[in-house]
Amino acid sequence: MKAGIVGLPNVGKSTLFNCLSNAKAQSANFPFCTIEPNVGVVNVPDERLTTLAELVNPEKTIPATVEIVDIAGLVKGASKGEGLGNQFLANIRETDAIIHVLRCFDNDNIVHVEGSVDPIRDKEIIDIELQLKDLETVEKRLEKVNRAARTGDKDAQKLQAILNSIKEGLEQAQNVRQLDFSEKDREEVIHGLQLLTDKPVLYVCNVSEADAAGGNPLVEKVEAIATAENAEVLTLAVSIEADINELDTFDERQVFLEDLGLTEPGAAKLIRKAYALLKQQTYFTAGEKEVRAWTFPVGATGPQAAGVIHTDFEKGFIRAEVISFADYINFKTEAKVKEAGKMRIEGKEYIVQDGDVMHFRFNV
Repeated sequence: MKAGIVGLPNVGKSTLFNCLSNAKAQSANFPFCTIEPNVGVVNVPDERLTTLAELVNPEKTIPATVEIVDIAGLVKGASKGEGLGNQFLANIRETDAIIHVLRCFDNDNIVHVEGSVDPIRDKEIIDIELQLKDLETVEKRLEKVNRAARTGDKDAQKLQAILNSIKEGLEQAQNVRQLDFSEKDREEVIHGLQLLTDKPVLYVCNVSEADAAGGNPLVEKVEAIATAENAEVLTLAVSIEADINELDTFDERQVFLEDLGLTEPGAAKLIRKAYALLKQQTYFTAGEKEVRAWTFPVGATGPQAAGVIHTDFEKGFIRAEVISFADYINFKTEAKVKEAGKMRIEGKEYIVQDGDVMHFRFNV
């Protein structure tokens, strides 16, 4: 599962990517600085993992991770191949969610590809290009489906109706994720079409240092539009994140944050939000050798979650021994949890919960 950072050129995408991944992608004051997408595997900040490790004192601690992709900047006409349009659209199609960076700060030293700062216009530029590409995809698919539907094929007729609804929405400049479809249709049909505007989105408003703690009117405009889309907004001063990234010690970073009135780096919030955007959760395994956070999709059963460790765990699943995170912290050790009768035995139908501490029993 990976999230792609997108936006117009020079809005701060590559600088943000560097803050997230320490990968040092090229970042400069001219369009198309990023050509090939940069990929970083980023640790997910999680205080629960730290707390468990302090209790268990393992040989090593392994966090959950999320993959972040820095994608080339997009310009008007991308859907027709302008700029790096074709490459941009191919790269974004391979991601599972979109982190859309919008510039919400003035700085005469940093060129804006459109000549002025207007995050709503910038958002619409990218939305339109993605919508046009989706419209092209839907129309091509309809050409084939219409023929099958005329023969009386029920499945083709259902798909035809869905595609026509999507086409109508796109022609009205609506993103597919905004359209009114049942969860069943989305899961069984629409997600399989891999449409660009169907992907979940998080808007990141890149503000100046002075606006890091809030109060930017441009951000408020973005928030109003995002609410209508049922999307989230995160405000970040990417320049500050870059400065934090250069500090060597945790204590130095904390002092810097306190001086700015912030409690943690915005990059940490972004990583957690990206993780949630991808509909991922975490369960833990805890033992003397390692305490580890494992990533699983929301709604996974015990066997499916076990399969994250190894496919044999899923195939030969017998049961899961489960401790809630709260109980583990309350009783301090696994032995005391068992004595208190708080360890549960769960079977194949169990829906794993975020924060579960688990042991799997299996036989292959």
